[in-house]
Amino acid sequence: MNNSLKARQILRGLSQSLCIALLLLTCCTLSAQSEEHPIRNIVLVHGAWADGSGWKSVYDILVKDGHNVSIVQEPETSFKEDVAATKRVLAQQDGPCILVAHSYGGAVITEAGTDPSVAGLVYIAAHMPDAGENEADDGKRFPSDLSKSTAIKKTADGFTYLDPTQFPEYFAADLSAEQAAFMARSQVLNAAENFKAVITAAAWRNKPSWMLVAAADRTINPELERWYATRANSHTVEVAGASHAVYVSRPKEVAALIEEAASHISNN
Repeated sequence: MNNSLKARQILRGLSQSLCIALLLLTCCTLSAQSEEHPIRNIVLVHGAWADGSGWKSVYDILVKDGHNVSIVQEPETSFKEDVAATKRVLAQQDGPCILVAHSYGGAVITEAGTDPSVAGLVYIAAHMPDAGENEADDGKRFPSDLSKSTAIKKTADGFTYLDPTQFPEYFAADLSAEQAAFMARSQVLNAAENFKAVITAAAWRNKPSWMLVAAADRTINPELERWYATRANSHTVEVAGASHAVYVSRPKEVAALIEEAASHISNN
């Protein structure tokens, strides 16, 4: 009887040890899978009066670091079409992604970011309206230097652009004169009604968000960017001296925030 009891105890001990070993192996495997499969897809959305080429330096950094980067080219002919253009690119992703936007693009990703493929949102000196809001009204909370100026012009058929002679001052003060002039002359005119488009569902209400505040922004008041971030409980960084064109002038800081978002979500 004693030998039988000892045998059962030994078997029970071996069984428990085996279970613990299997549990540890499973945990290690899951951890390794998490490390091997972080979020690699990044989708970049430009803002008003610009196009996707402004993301080139950020794109280069992200691609070098192993990310799969797509850039949305919004037509800026209507808010609905800009959201559709963004969702079209989201549909091409092969897994979860980080959706990033600059300026007016923030309203676009707030609407489009409800897409199931979006794991997190990054706002770069961008608008971040809530459901039922539009960026034009939100901008009145903290008026920008641009909104008080005469730089915003309008075409006969209802499209806006910035006076090329004033573009560097309000949009790209920390870029070279040559680069700012090129951006001013290559503007994508934006339908005026786009700024009044009302958000139907705010993605940041249900998904983690990050905000980069451009501390010397004259197109969107930095105080509004901070207010948006506080309301959304966003992870926030500020770049001192950065103009509205921070995604062009400070690509390292912008790329670092995007990668922080991807890493944070991958590890949670």
